[in-house]
Amino acid sequence: MTKSKILQVLVPMDVAGRAGRVRAAAGENQCDALLVTNLVNVRYLTGFTGSAGLVWLGPNELVLITDRRYAEQSEAETSQAGVDVRIEITNDAPKELLAGAAAGVGRIGLEAASVSWADQRQYAEWFEAAELVPTAGVVERCRQIKDDGEVDRMAAAAAIADAALAEVRPMLADGPTEQEAALALDTAFRRLGAEKSAFTTIVAGGPNAALPHIRPTDRPIGPNELVILDMGAVVDGYRSDMTRTVAVGEPDPEAQRVFDTVREAQQLGVEQVAPGAPISDVDKACRTRIDAAGWADAFVHGTGHGVGLDIHEQPWVRATATEPLEVGQVITVEPGVYLTGFCGARVEDTVVVTESGPRRLTHSPKTLAVA
Repeated sequence: MTKSKILQVLVPMDVAGRAGRVRAAAGENQCDALLVTNLVNVRYLTGFTGSAGLVWLGPNELVLITDRRYAEQSEAETSQAGVDVRIEITNDAPKELLAGAAAGVGRIGLEAASVSWADQRQYAEWFEAAELVPTAGVVERCRQIKDDGEVDRMAAAAAIADAALAEVRPMLADGPTEQEAALALDTAFRRLGAEKSAFTTIVAGGPNAALPHIRPTDRPIGPNELVILDMGAVVDGYRSDMTRTVAVGEPDPEAQRVFDTVREAQQLGVEQVAPGAPISDVDKACRTRIDAAGWADAFVHGTGHGVGLDIHEQPWVRATATEPLEVGQVITVEPGVYLTGFCGARVEDTVVVTESGPRRLTHSPKTLAVA
């Protein structure tokens, strides 16, 4: 597949409508305004991708504050996103700007997960007349529900990962090192049009595959062993996530049983994806199949997570999840079994929750053969 075929004209995103939804969410948290300091959330609200900036989301205005390095970029990106935002450029601490914006505001929400103790003390000085309120996940909760434009970008990122794997998969038969195979995937992502890899690409063979998040090593991929390939691409900030397990030759019968169990568990988990279904049901379906095979203790991580502007974001697909799935959420379903010193297997898709059930964005074959 070529870059031009994957990156067709992308569906527009509703960036302009996000401020209203986040403002309503802040109100539900009894906040009159929100100071957004997480740069991913800044991008979500404004389209601005710079490395320095914060957003004041007041009762009646949206203000982006950044420095002079980003004067032109901030204007261009917010204009392209269609956001009604006032941009303030300063190379100094924006105390006066924020104090003026906060005049008459009673309760100001701070993003607790991205505000240090030193930051909090500074903001207390800046907003002397207001009550500062720690908030958790106000913007992130809104980010869970993707619009058509967001899903379109994630689908393009997934298509790039599918195409890259199709290119690289046959080379595994030549015995490359894990690092060489990972580099080939990362290079293919960029050539096919991705901005970058969504995370550090994992290629792990044989006993290394029993380590769920090992980084690629200089170990060559050997014959008849399971190889885990965990990868994703980024398109316009949005990420995909996919894992496939393959083998060069015929694996040990026990390794084959591990793979077959994980593949079946993953299918059962995906089948639970539907609007209104408890998120915990996805986890339960996967674990029930793996438990029945005798490997309950070898499934050592969560069953999945949300994906979007971050590779790991809400919602979390695990047994303790209490909320139902909602239309527009994008999650992974990724059960795995890891047998120390022997082998590991994981199968993962990026899945959209739709009115009619699950829509897989990742389509690479789930067969062991490398070609």
